[in-house]
Amino acid sequence: MPLQKLALKPGVNRENTRYTSEGGWYESDKIRFRQGTPEKIGGWQRISDATFLGVCRSLWNWVTLGSQNLIGVGTNLKFYLENGGAYNDITPLRNTVSLTDPFTTTNGSPTVSVVDANGGYISGDFVTFSGASAVGGLTLNGEYQITVDTTASNTYFITASSNATSTATGGGTVSAAYQINTGAAYVIPLTGWGAGSWGAGVWGTGGTSDTEIRLWSQANFGEDLLFGPRGGPIYYWDATSGLTSRGVLLSSVSPATANVPTVQDVILVSDISRFVFCFGCNALASATKNPMLIRWSDQEDSTQWTPAATNQAGSLQLSRGTEIVAAKQARQEVLVWSDSALYALQYVGAPVVWGAQLVGENISIASQNAVAYANGVAYWMGVDKFYKYDGRTQPLPCNLRKFIFNDFNTQQYRQVFSGTVEAYHEIWWFYCSADSQTANRYVVYNYLDNIWYYGTMDRTAWLDSGLRDFPLAATYNNNLVNQEEGVDNNELVDSAPIHAYATTAEFDLDDGHQFNFIWRVLPDITFDGSTTESPSAVMTLLPMQNSGSGYNSPASVGGSNDGTITRSAVLPIEKFTGQLNTRVRGRQMVMKIESTGSGVTWQLGSPRLDMRPDGRR
Repeated sequence: MPLQKLALKPGVNRENTRYTSEGGWYESDKIRFRQGTPEKIGGWQRISDATFLGVCRSLWNWVTLGSQNLIGVGTNLKFYLENGGAYNDITPLRNTVSLTDPFTTTNGSPTVSVVDANGGYISGDFVTFSGASAVGGLTLNGEYQITVDTTASNTYFITASSNATSTATGGGTVSAAYQINTGAAYVIPLTGWGAGSWGAGVWGTGGTSDTEIRLWSQANFGEDLLFGPRGGPIYYWDATSGLTSRGVLLSSVSPATANVPTVQDVILVSDISRFVFCFGCNALASATKNPMLIRWSDQEDSTQWTPAATNQAGSLQLSRGTEIVAAKQARQEVLVWSDSALYALQYVGAPVVWGAQLVGENISIASQNAVAYANGVAYWMGVDKFYKYDGRTQPLPCNLRKFIFNDFNTQQYRQVFSGTVEAYHEIWWFYCSADSQTANRYVVYNYLDNIWYYGTMDRTAWLDSGLRDFPLAATYNNNLVNQEEGVDNNELVDSAPIHAYATTAEFDLDDGHQFNFIWRVLPDITFDGSTTESPSAVMTLLPMQNSGSGYNSPASVGGSNDGTITRSAVLPIEKFTGQLNTRVRGRQMVMKIESTGSGVTWQLGSPRLDMRPDGRR
């Protein structure tokens, strides 16, 4: 029997059985398909040794007039500007007060209680003290994180850098500068009294609700930055003030009017005439948030929000849905997603200024960050399917839909985020599997080849910017990494290998009518780009009697069902293990290619199987 060449179609399909997906791939992790065949994805490299505090949910990249390449980094605890690998804290201040003898120390303990009757602080907040005199052997000037004392009103605890040498109260006249309240890192379900709205739930049990995770939106206005947390005000950072200056309320920036929105869910700056948009905000002369209201500033003026005959500030109310979830600048329009519809905003000029057109209804969207825009098309994850908008809204067929949404933590939809890897024509979505409170899985749509694949990776935010050499991602280790740099995991101090694999669907040996005996495999692979001298990958054959029999056990009798392919030379051409000797018998087969070593990357070609008929039983 001649050698059987394995030419498999690209992409992973798990919408049906392993056998129905014959001729393709069924499992994957940290691989992509290029030119129709699987290859290991690139590695990642931390951008510096520095770290930030909190879980990052937002990244934004721009360059100032002074050629500073900046990344806005919004976490649940703080807001930073990254420049040259350093994270500069520009978290706005909520309040600055003067306290008298606020500190009480305990001999031998670093825990210090602080009394502040002004209130407004919560556990996790940050405060900076200045002007304090020594108390209990401690001088407590500097920044501290707060833990509220639940047993005493107007009191919280901080932790000093050393133990107090006596029990004492004092500190003199102290200036306390409080940063804006911190937010939650994850959605935490609440039940009982106070959890839901009045009258919600069964009598005697109270209602249910969720804590909102801290999500930021941000956009540069020229060289300056506008940013704000979902459900909070708009802040402004002036590039001319330098990286050590904090953001301030936009309403405090001269000549801001009294009508700057005080609460918003999403901020966006339009490409057309630089209008600043707020989605889900308070109306004029109201402090109450209207979750379906859109307001915009005058063109080229972030501070003028009062509509008048002499400017183009304005507002409009959307009707389909209960809240605005996301917004995205598209080609000559601004796309706005409510929880059940998609609108397109287009500039029409005075007096209407911006008009809204309903372009999609009876849809869903997973989160504020679930939208990616590439090649003139918006792609997003819904609560049970994927969508795209290219002038019309339509579901995006997905060969992994059942696999993804049947293993999904629906309480953590707000954590879903997306990004692009334009170099490979990819849209990535990250989400929480059913047993995880953190985003630990990803799914990729290759819009050029119209294929899907998936894997596992712990990330919290993503940004593919043309202003940086590599896509950026935020990690749970509180740092940023360059994705697709190198071939290993360099997220921490010590480099680690990346386990990458792809497994085929079940395929027939010959026509599947009778058993076949495979006695050797001729690999076809390249290790181009590997940094180790002798990179290797393992190929495994998993034989079956039929699609319902499970894998043969043992997989091989008197031999082996796998083998290691090792590169031995690169000049004049690449040379690697020419054949793998196996002893495998079955009607059907599954093949797996994987690598676990450091310095390894690979792309599979079309391996061939050498086999002979071996009877019908």
